[in-house]
Amino acid sequence: MILRDPPNHLKLFFVMQGSIVPRIAPLIALVAAFAFLVVLLDRFLVPLPHISLAATGVFGIALSLFLGFRNNAAYERWWEARRLWGQLVADMRSLGRESDLFLQDDILRRRFLRCAILFTHLHRSGLRGTEDPEALETWSGTDQELKALATPCAALNMANQVLCTAASANHLDGFGQKALSERLAAISLAQAGCERIRSTPLPFVYSLLVLRTTWIYCLAVPFALIDGTGFLAPVFAAVIAYVFFGLAAVTEELEHPFADGAHGLPISAMTRTIEIALAERIGEPVPEPLKPINGVLE
Repeated sequence: MILRDPPNHLKLFFVMQGSIVPRIAPLIALVAAFAFLVVLLDRFLVPLPHISLAATGVFGIALSLFLGFRNNAAYERWWEARRLWGQLVADMRSLGRESDLFLQDDILRRRFLRCAILFTHLHRSGLRGTEDPEALETWSGTDQELKALATPCAALNMANQVLCTAASANHLDGFGQKALSERLAAISLAQAGCERIRSTPLPFVYSLLVLRTTWIYCLAVPFALIDGTGFLAPVFAAVIAYVFFGLAAVTEELEHPFADGAHGLPISAMTRTIEIALAERIGEPVPEPLKPINGVLE
C-alpha cells in the first residue's frame, strides 16, 4: 500500500509511483497511433466512414457504467479483505489479554501465544502464495512438530491442543475454555473469509467482456473524431484510452487485495502489529513496526 503525504496538484499530475500509466502506456500509444493513421488515410488517401459522435457517446456511457460496476465489485473485495485483517488484529489482541486472564500455566500460555503468532505468519504467506522461512522461528517445539506446522490451520489446531492440555491439567476453567475457543473460532472465521477472497476472483466473463468492448470502443472513436478534431484526434483518442484502459487496470489490481504490490494490503505490517501486541506477553523483545520503504508499506 502506498503511504505518502499528498503532493500539490502540479506534482500529483506527474507522479508515477502507484500510477497505472506505465502499465497501460503501450495500449495508449497503440490507440493514438491508430487514430493518427485513420486521420492520414481519411485526409490523403481514401475517405473513411465517419461515425456519429453521439453514437459513440452512448456506447461510451454504457461502457463506463459497466466499468464502474466492475470497479465497485473489486473495491468491495479489497475493503472486505481490509476489514477481515482488522478483525484479525483485534482478535489477536483480545486473545493475548484473555490468555493472561484464563491460562494459569505460564509455559502453556506462552506456547499458546506462539501458536497465534505462527498462525499469523503462515496465514499471510499463504494468502500471498510465498514461503516464509522466518515464520517457524517463533515456534519452540520439537522438530517433528515444526514439520507439522506448515499451514495456518495446523497452527490453530496446535493452539487448540494447548487449551485441551491446560483444561486436562486444571489450568483452564470452563469459562476460560469457552472464551478462548470462541476467540479461536473468530480467528478461523476471518481466515476463511480471506481465503474465500483469494480463491474466488471476479468471474472471468467480466474481464473478457471489458477487454473486448474497451478495444472496440477505443478503435471506433477515431472515426467519430475525424470531423470535429482533425489532426488532434490522436490526442483525444489517447485520453479516452487512458480513462477506459486505466479503469480496467485499476480494477484488476484491486481484485487481488493480498498481492505483494503497491496497491495490495499491507498485511506484512499488520502481521508485525500482531507480533508487537503478543511479543511482550511471551517474554520476547518487542519488534519495531514496519515502516514504508520509498512510500510503500508492505
